[in-house]
Amino acid sequence: MIMKGPERQVTNRDVAERLALMGRLLEVAGADRHRAGAYARAARQVDRLSIPVARLDEEALTRIPGIGVRIAAQIREIAGTGSFQELDDLQATIPGTVIDLLDISGVGPRTLHTLWKRLGIQTIDDLEAAVKGRRIRGLRGFGAKKEEAIGRGIRRYRERSNRMTRPQADAVLGSIAALFPDGQYAVAGSYRRGASTVGKIDIVTTTDRASLMDHLSAAADAVAGENDGAVSLSIGGARVNVRFTDPDRYGTELLCATGSGAFLARLAAVALEQGYRLEPGGLVDSASGRLQAFGSEEEVFGFLGMETVPPELREDRGEIELALSRTLPDLVELRNLRGDLHAHTTASDGRQSLEDVAAAGDAMGYEYIAITDHSSRVSLEALAKQQAGIERVNRRHTCQLLAGTEVDIRSDGSLGYPNGVLADLDLVIASVHSGFDQDQDVLTRRVLNAMENEHVDIIGHPTGRLLGRRPPYAIDLARVIDHAAATGTALEINASPYRLDLEDIYIWHAKRKGVKLAAGTDAHRVGEFSNICYGIMMARRGWCTPDDLANTLSLPELLEWRS
Repeated sequence: MIMKGPERQVTNRDVAERLALMGRLLEVAGADRHRAGAYARAARQVDRLSIPVARLDEEALTRIPGIGVRIAAQIREIAGTGSFQELDDLQATIPGTVIDLLDISGVGPRTLHTLWKRLGIQTIDDLEAAVKGRRIRGLRGFGAKKEEAIGRGIRRYRERSNRMTRPQADAVLGSIAALFPDGQYAVAGSYRRGASTVGKIDIVTTTDRASLMDHLSAAADAVAGENDGAVSLSIGGARVNVRFTDPDRYGTELLCATGSGAFLARLAAVALEQGYRLEPGGLVDSASGRLQAFGSEEEVFGFLGMETVPPELREDRGEIELALSRTLPDLVELRNLRGDLHAHTTASDGRQSLEDVAAAGDAMGYEYIAITDHSSRVSLEALAKQQAGIERVNRRHTCQLLAGTEVDIRSDGSLGYPNGVLADLDLVIASVHSGFDQDQDVLTRRVLNAMENEHVDIIGHPTGRLLGRRPPYAIDLARVIDHAAATGTALEINASPYRLDLEDIYIWHAKRKGVKLAAGTDAHRVGEFSNICYGIMMARRGWCTPDDLANTLSLPELLEWRS
């Protein structure tokens, strides 16, 4: 029987994640493989179901293959509390730092059990020391190759964790912006180029060094290094490099501080062909040694007979050649957008009503915003009510809400709603929200199958990554891009600063294949609609013009494209 109550907000994904975690932790603890496997199988079964398991009673749950009386009772406990006591008790016996090691590639639950119990490894530092000391290869069933794989996983994990998300970098910049009251300054480096994560913050300034250093030192956690032209600081745990220059040399200093290295190497070759050496202080005549200084980047590019290359394109992907021929693309800008194609409401896991979304769209000057609540959280009855609610809200607002969904691509490749339901919607995003550990071919085929469905318009956050928290799942994006081109399916540029999915190189490849891109904030709260700027940043890094994005279309054009 179906049970009613407040637990309906707990999704199948929530339940599956708790059961899967129980299975992994049992393996870490060294429990019987069969018991751990039972939780893993139950998690997969729950994830595949279209009905909300949190609304089923124990008798109904036990009729699901792979779910016995014990796990059924625990599912009911999850529905009521969000977890279950046996899992909480088990977590209490395993140090949190040990559990965190499961995020490292090459360290599975059984491997972690051995490392923890045999070598006493409890932290990533312990693990790294064991790799460097070659202690892991001596364990039965391991060997040098396994040890090396764990070492690579540690390096990738540290690289992710040492880089800042855009909001983290913005927070650091916000704390130091007031330190530059006078003079010219700009943020350079990977931040200025629009990279999805930032390793350090580079600033170029013409502010007097003597007047600035006291303020910088007071704001810094530490001064890491100083020389005549720059100072390196730690501020809020982030590395900040400040370069000092004269106003008449600002152009080349900013150019060189922005990078990338590959772009600057290619630009230096262009300058050398014209008889100049590119240096931070300017262009040096190779014959006479005379310095040509520039107050702006535009002057540098103009002197070399080039268009100004936008910072987002400076990655040596052919942009210099196009700048020399003055054929750079006209990159998309925020002002080109007509709407947002990914938003959630209180009908699923959002914190905003339909009215809130429409009002936000009015304020942003949008023609439309697509309502794309999760299929796993919205019953067919609730979806029909939402469509009626959208019609009522649209009568009161200039920004029109589109009735859509973010339909789950389940682990078995099926979609979370039947075709008849999808056909009645204005826009359909299909996304992977589960089964991240499937092998590449299986997971890729799930997405390819979704694109074969005539009602699927967009593939949401195509790699599933969460910056600094979860790496991309194993998916063959080359196959996905080729199939998107063949089926006319758009790929999302998810503008959440914690996703920024697709990465720019894949946007670039998709554009070259003629694939439509769709920028969406994945907004769960009104304040998140402004994150669209990050999506446009990624689109620009991928060389997108207005014609490449679905949401530069007018509302009639969008609906025609969708059909």
